Amino acid sequence: MKGKNEQRAGLLYGIGAYGMWGIVPLFWPLLKPSGAVEILAHRMVWSLGVVGIALLVVRRWAWVGELARDPRKLGLIAVAAATISVNWGLYIWAVNSGHVVEASLGYFINPLVTIAMGVLLLGERLRPVQWAAVATGLAAVLVLAIGYGQPPWISLVLAFSFATYGLVKKKVDMGGLESLAAETAVLFLPALGFLLWLTATGASTFTAGNAGLGHGALLAATGIVTAVPLVCFGAAAIRVPLSTLGLLQYLAPVFQFVLGILYFHEEMPPERWAGFALVWLALSLLTWDALRTARRNRALAVELLATAAAAPAPTSTPASTPTSAPAPAPTPTSTSTSTGTVTPETSTQQKVT
Repeated sequence: MKGKNEQRAGLLYGIGAYGMWGIVPLFWPLLKPSGAVEILAHRMVWSLGVVGIALLVVRRWAWVGELARDPRKLGLIAVAAATISVNWGLYIWAVNSGHVVEASLGYFINPLVTIAMGVLLLGERLRPVQWAAVATGLAAVLVLAIGYGQPPWISLVLAFSFATYGLVKKKVDMGGLESLAAETAVLFLPALGFLLWLTATGASTFTAGNAGLGHGALLAATGIVTAVPLVCFGAAAIRVPLSTLGLLQYLAPVFQFVLGILYFHEEMPPERWAGFALVWLALSLLTWDALRTARRNRALAVELLATAAAAPAPTSTPASTPTSAPAPAPTPTSTSTSTGTVTPETSTQQKVT
């Protein structure tokens, strides 16, 4: 019962995380007249404050010393901070410049870019269905390039920057809260310096305009907008299977796409619909292949467990026998797979490739 409640809570946390990421385009226009770079700087500064308070509450600080003694991991954190800065900044600019639909496309094609990077950089091998999905994704980009009159560079930069960020995060291997704290700590001084420079030159919008302190409060809220979905995601990641999270990740771009059309009233000519349809087809192929592979692996695991359980337990030789004559040594027999006993060769052949 407890396990089911945990999974249900994890599912709600996951829906909450991706749901908040999906409706965040409604928030960024509230920060005008601030520009994308100023909003990004505020997001970096205030995010560090929020995660710092969270770390004080949970009392998780041991990782700081370990990170400081690991130059390689520090370098990876710096790379992660740089790539997520590009991603955040471009996404804010895209939303406030009327490119919500194109931004949503970036997160739709992100899984395809991640797979392509796995092949090119990590030498991973793809199954035929995955190759078909990647090829369909490339066709979608070509169709969209024709529709836009140029390559959908906003989508491509968002997808590649986030895929790179995910690759670096995988190598860093830190918790979500700790990783965000480290990344924002790297970005804190440059961001704060930029905000102070804006203030000194009179270009800061922190308390400018008719909104005054209200606008400043909204800029400070970027820290909460950044941290809360990540905390929910972390809570979901430890409670639900990775396959479930993989399906939930599509909620965010779906919400963004719907908002772009229905709320921001962005145009969707036929060629863009065709490009998006190809992307959705590619994602459907990936999802089907992932679910089929997971189901096959589970069935194989159950079969191996059943085979192991059916194998006869080894019998121990008694210390002494009631008869005066010693018992004859048993003659060796060949192992038969028909009785459920698995030889090392058979076991090796049954492993998942």
